[in-house]
Amino acid sequence: MCGICGILGDIPRQNIEPMLSAIQHRGPDDSGIFQEEGIALGMTRLAIMDITQSGHQPMSNDDRSVWIVYNGETYNFQKEREVLKRNGYSFNSNSDTEVVLRMYEYYGEDFLKRMRGMFALAIYDKRKGHGNERLLLARDHLGIKPLLYANIESGFVFASEMKSMLASGLIEKKIDPEALGLLLAFGSIPQPKSIIPGIKMLLPGHYMIIEYGKERIEQYWKLGLDRKVGLRKKTYEELVAETKSAMEECVSKQMVSDVPIGAFLSGGVDSSLLVALMSKLSGHKIRTFSVGFEDEGNHIDETSDAERVAKFIGTDHTNVIVTGREVRERIHHIVRSLDQPSIDGVNSYFVSLAASRSVTVAISGTGGDELFAGYPWFRYMVSACNWSEKHHWLSSALKFLARLSNRTGFDCLIPGRFGRVVSHLRNYSNFISLYVSRYQIFGVHGASRTLTPKMRSLSQLGRTWDRINLPEEIPNGSIVERVSALCLRGYTQNQLLRDIDAVSMAHSLEVRVPFLDPAIVDLAFSLPIHTKLKEVYTLPDPAEITYRKTGQKKILIDIGNGLVPNGMDLQTKRGFGMPFDAWLRGPLRDVLEDTLSSNVVRSRGLFNEKEVQLIKDDFLSGKGSWTKPWMLMIIELWCREMLDG
Repeated sequence: MCGICGILGDIPRQNIEPMLSAIQHRGPDDSGIFQEEGIALGMTRLAIMDITQSGHQPMSNDDRSVWIVYNGETYNFQKEREVLKRNGYSFNSNSDTEVVLRMYEYYGEDFLKRMRGMFALAIYDKRKGHGNERLLLARDHLGIKPLLYANIESGFVFASEMKSMLASGLIEKKIDPEALGLLLAFGSIPQPKSIIPGIKMLLPGHYMIIEYGKERIEQYWKLGLDRKVGLRKKTYEELVAETKSAMEECVSKQMVSDVPIGAFLSGGVDSSLLVALMSKLSGHKIRTFSVGFEDEGNHIDETSDAERVAKFIGTDHTNVIVTGREVRERIHHIVRSLDQPSIDGVNSYFVSLAASRSVTVAISGTGGDELFAGYPWFRYMVSACNWSEKHHWLSSALKFLARLSNRTGFDCLIPGRFGRVVSHLRNYSNFISLYVSRYQIFGVHGASRTLTPKMRSLSQLGRTWDRINLPEEIPNGSIVERVSALCLRGYTQNQLLRDIDAVSMAHSLEVRVPFLDPAIVDLAFSLPIHTKLKEVYTLPDPAEITYRKTGQKKILIDIGNGLVPNGMDLQTKRGFGMPFDAWLRGPLRDVLEDTLSSNVVRSRGLFNEKEVQLIKDDFLSGKGSWTKPWMLMIIELWCREMLDG
C-alpha cells in the first residue's frame, strides 16, 4: 500500500518533492521519483507484498518505456502472472505491481477488466515516441483507494491525498462553496467533487487517459444484476453454501501478505463472520481490535459483544479504550488525517492507531450492510414504496407537489421560514431524493441558513439534487437492490471508504474490505431478496428490530452458524457511535468555544455568525445534537491545518 503523486508538464523538481513528503505516512518503507521532460511521478511505499527492494517504485518495464506508480493490492495477481508467463513475460520481482505493469503492456487499458482488488494507479507510456506519450490514471471498482487530480495552467497534477495536491504549490487554497454546502447538508462531499475548487476525485470504476493534449474518462466497470447466472433459482441451502464458499475464497485471497495481518472486530455480524473465516483459514490466532469508552460512553460501548465473539473464535483480542482527553490531545492530527472534512472517521482513526502497533494490514467488515440490507434505510425505503403503491392517489398528489416545489422559483425560500417545508416536499421528488433524505446532518434548509449570504448564493443549495451526483446504476432492480447501489455509490464511497483510507493510512495501516471484492458484489446482486430482508409493509417498533425479526443479513447469519456465537440474529443493527455529546461538553469544550467563537466565525467568512451561535448555545443547553457543532468545529480546524498552514 502506498501514496502516489505526479505532475504532467514542465514543472521543477521542487514541486514534486513536497507532494511526496506530504504523503510519507502512506509509505514509510521506501520512496522514489521518476522525472524527465514533461513528467514527474512520485511514490511512497508501505511494503506489503515482496517487501524487498525489487518492489521499489516508480517501476518500469525492461526498456524503461512504460512506468507505473501503484497504490493498492491486486488479489488475483498470481493467477494473472501465470497467464503472462505463458505469453512470454518474465518477472524481476514477486510484487503485484510488476504484474499490473505487464498486464497493461499486454492488454492495454483492458487490463483493468481483469483486475480484482483495491487500487489507484498511474501509468506513463512513451512507447509511441516523443510527443505521443500517454498518462493513464485508474481507480478500483468501488472506490476503496482514493485518487485526486486537477488541471492547472501549466499542466496536470494528481495524488492520493489532498495534502499532497496542496503541497505542490500549484493549486490555490480556498473552499468550494458548492462542496461546503453539500458537506453541511449530508456530512460528506459527493465525488467527483472535493472541498477545493478545481480538484476532483476520479470516480470508482473509471480510468482517465491524457494523450495528444486531450483528456478522456471512461467507465470500465459498473454494478449489475444477475452476473452469477441462475443463482435466484437455487434452493436457500444451495445459496448459503455457494455464498459461504465465495466468502471463504475471497477472505483467503485477501489474507495473502508478507507482513502481519489482523482484523477490526465490533462484535456485529459482518466483522464477526470475517474474523471467523480468517481464523478457520489461518491456522494461527488472529489479532483483533475493537474500540470502547469510559463511563461517559457506556450506553454505546460494544466491546462486550466484541470480547464475546473473540473468546468464542479464539482470537488475540485488544480492546482500545478511547477517552475524551485523548481525542482532545489528538484532535489536530485527527483533522489533518481526515484529509477532507467529514462528520465521521474518529472511530476508524483510533482502531487503526491501535492495530498499527501490532499489524500492518487489517481486515474490515465494511460493505456487509450495503450488500445484505443491514442499514435501516432498506426497511424504510421498502416500507415507503409499499405505502406509495397502496395509497396511489395520495402518493401521486405528493409527487405533484414535490415536482412543483422543485421549480427554481422556490429556491429563494430555502433559507427562510418556509424553507423546511420546501426542502421536505422536494424529498419526495423521486426514489433518489427520498433515499438521500434518510441521512442528513444540517439538511438543505439548515445548511443554507448556516452559510453566509455570499456563500449561500455561491453554494446553489436550492439545486442540491442536481449536484449530489448519484445516478441509478440499477434502475430496474428491486427496491433493496436499488438502495444497495445508491448506498455503495453514495454514503459508502463518499464517506466510509474515503475516511477509512485516510485515517488508516495516517497510521501506515492498510485496511482491506473483503465484502467489496467485485466477485462478492456481483454475487450479492444475484441473490434473491429474501436472503437479505423480509417483506416490509410497516416499520416495526424500534425495540423489536432484530435481525431475526426483519430478516436483514439472513444469509450472512446462516453462513456463520457454528463459526460465531449463537444468537447473532437477536442483535439489533446499531451504527457505531462515540460519546461526542459528553466530549464536546467536557474535554473538547475549549476547542468548541474557540472554533465557533464570533471572532473566528466572522474572520473565516464561511458561516452566519448568529446561526452558529444559536447552534452552539442549543447544544450546550442540551437541546441540540452533537453533529452540527462537531461538523462546524471540524471544518474550522481543517481550514487551520490545511489552508492556513
